[in-house]
Amino acid sequence: MKNHQFHLVDPSPWPLIISFIILNYTMMTLLFFNTKFYLPMSLNFLFIIWIMLIWWRDVQRESTFQGNHTSFVMTSMKYGMILFILSEILFFMSFFWSFFHHSLSPTHELGLLWPPKNIHPFNPLNIPLMNTMILLSSGVSVTWAHASMCLNNWKMTMNSLLITIFLGIYFSFLQFYEYFSSPFSMSDSVYGSTFFLTTGFHGIHVIIGTLFLTHVFLRLKNINFSFTHHLGMEMSIWYWHFVDVVWLFLYMTIYWWGK
Repeated sequence: MKNHQFHLVDPSPWPLIISFIILNYTMMTLLFFNTKFYLPMSLNFLFIIWIMLIWWRDVQRESTFQGNHTSFVMTSMKYGMILFILSEILFFMSFFWSFFHHSLSPTHELGLLWPPKNIHPFNPLNIPLMNTMILLSSGVSVTWAHASMCLNNWKMTMNSLLITIFLGIYFSFLQFYEYFSSPFSMSDSVYGSTFFLTTGFHGIHVIIGTLFLTHVFLRLKNINFSFTHHLGMEMSIWYWHFVDVVWLFLYMTIYWWGK
C-alpha cells in the first residue's frame, strides 16, 4: 500500500526491448540504403509497432482499470504534453527558418529569384485552400467533441469525433494527390527540399493525430472515459489544434506568400 498520490511505475521490459529493436532498425536501414534489401528493415519496423501497441496497452490498463492516474499524475502528464508540443513547435520553426532564409535573400545559384526559375508552385486557391478549410472544420468538430464530452453527451461526442477522423483522412488523401501531381520534386533546388520537408512532416503529424483520435474513439466505445476523467481525449485535442495552427502558418507562408 502507498500513502501518496504519485504513480511509481512498475518495472517494464518494453523500454529495453524497443531500444534494441530501434538500434537494429537503424542498422537494417543502412543495409537497405546500400543493398536495396528492404525485408529486414520492414520486419524491424513491424516489431517497433508491435512493442509500442503492447506498451500503450499497459499504460491504458494502468490508467483505466488500475486507477493509477490520480489528479497529481494527470497534472504532470499535462505538463509533459505541453512541453512535447513546445518541442514540436520548435521543430517546425527550424523549417520555417530555412524557408525564410532562402526566400528573403535568394542566392546566385537560385537565380536571385524565389521561387527559383522553372519551379511552378501550387496554386494556393486550389487543393491548399481546400485542405485549409478541412483542417479548420476539423478544429471546430474536435472542439465540439470535447464540449459534448464535458456535457456528458455520449452520442454527440462519438459523432463529432468521427467527423474529425474523417476530415483528417480526407486531408491526407488530398495531400497525397497533391504530391502525386506535383510539377517539381524534392531534388528541385532548395525550394523543393523546404516544401516537401515542411509539408511532409506536417502530413505525418496529421496521420499521427488521426490515429490518436481513432484510438480515443475506440476507447470511447469501450467506455474508458467519463465527463470528469478523459485526459487521453483532452491531450489528443491539444495535439490536433497544434496541427491546425501549424498548417495555417504553413499555408500563409509557403503556399501563399512564397508563391
